[in-house]
Amino acid sequence: MQIYATFFRGSRKAILLRAALLIAAIALLDWRVVGPIPLRYLYLIPMLLVGSVLEPWQIAATAALCAFLGEFFDDVPWNLQTGISRDLIYGIAFFGAGVFVREVNRNRRVVEQHLEEIERQSEARREAEEQLRVLIETSPAAIITADGDGTVLMANEAAYSMLGASPQELAGNPIDRYLPSLRNVSGPAVSGQFFRTVMQARGRREDGEAFLADISFSTYRTTAGLRLAAMVLDASEELRTHEVSGLHQLLTGSRIAIGAVSHEIRNFCGAIAAVHQNLSRGGQLTGNRDFEALGNLIAGLERIANMNLRHSVSAGGEVDLVALLDELRIVMAPSLDEENIAAQWTADPALPLVLADRPSLMQVFLNVITNSIRALSKQENRTLSVAARTEGTRVLVEFTDSGGGVAQPEHLFRPFQEGADSSGLGLYLSRAFLRSFGGEIRYQPVAGGACFTVSLNQVESPEQDSL
Repeated sequence: MQIYATFFRGSRKAILLRAALLIAAIALLDWRVVGPIPLRYLYLIPMLLVGSVLEPWQIAATAALCAFLGEFFDDVPWNLQTGISRDLIYGIAFFGAGVFVREVNRNRRVVEQHLEEIERQSEARREAEEQLRVLIETSPAAIITADGDGTVLMANEAAYSMLGASPQELAGNPIDRYLPSLRNVSGPAVSGQFFRTVMQARGRREDGEAFLADISFSTYRTTAGLRLAAMVLDASEELRTHEVSGLHQLLTGSRIAIGAVSHEIRNFCGAIAAVHQNLSRGGQLTGNRDFEALGNLIAGLERIANMNLRHSVSAGGEVDLVALLDELRIVMAPSLDEENIAAQWTADPALPLVLADRPSLMQVFLNVITNSIRALSKQENRTLSVAARTEGTRVLVEFTDSGGGVAQPEHLFRPFQEGADSSGLGLYLSRAFLRSFGGEIRYQPVAGGACFTVSLNQVESPEQDSL
């Protein structure tokens, strides 16, 4: 079998050479052999060879040649009545053998190509499955799949760690035991519905501890039925950070606001105390209990107003100003679009880090832009420009609008301004926030509008420290 397979394999030239040698050898043998021994059928062997490499018309020509050689060297007498039919039958047989081999080889090549394609696809599928498995196993997010009844089928290491459960404890349990909000996502009641959404909900670990979860989930159908896939992130730390930051911001703003109120109370108490002293010098109200009670009230208000509620100065942390301005742009985009304000944002991507308290700085920027939107809403030409640049060791953020400017700039940054839309504390608090970490805010009038410039300290690089 091995010799047979080797005989029919090789290049096209090699196979044709073998076929030619075989045809010549058979013709020579048929010529030398005398007697009624039919050797014409031996031409089937070279026809099998040429059938594997030639086209049909070439096979037909070779079959005709073999039939002619067989008839020419055969000792059987040829006549018109039997010779033509005999040669035609032999020619058809030779041609059929060659075409048969050609089709067999063509089908074999098609099958081999198909098998190679299947193997390539299988290999690609195995690689994709391996990459997907590694991606799932190394993902920091918990990934869980469940069946149509909500029973957990598989989970990755992050899921075991987040939920505090072992693979044996997690697999086979209902998913709503750990993520109650997914209770109504799967099951017979929603078998015809498919979900692909994100939500934030409460989760529960194996030991009963609750946590805040960001859940991205989808449902899909397989041959085995409905399936649910969920990707879960523990947002508890983010919630704690947000709440602590919000509390810090609230306390800071409250201290500054109370300080402003105390300042105003001190001014009023000073004026009332001066009047009280003038009245006491006349002597007419000496011994009057109401007059003495008024003095006591004034002293009590002064003590309250003199309480030390100033905002403590902090060094701040390193803040990426480019990223913060990107977030500001995302937050303010709906408000700017709603008021048809054309905003232009310009910031050098290579801006250095700045020293600031990130939530407080964001609050300052929001307050300045909100004031600009309020002023621009009364104008026909509504443009706003936000530009950040460096100037020496400082980083400047300029907010320029076409809102008509400020009528009384000398009253800016004072608390409880007359004519303010709300409490008049916005710019006062903004300046207090900035000064707490070494920043400053300035106002500069421009043609047809106003420009507020926030100045921040750069974070010193090691090279600057060495200098």
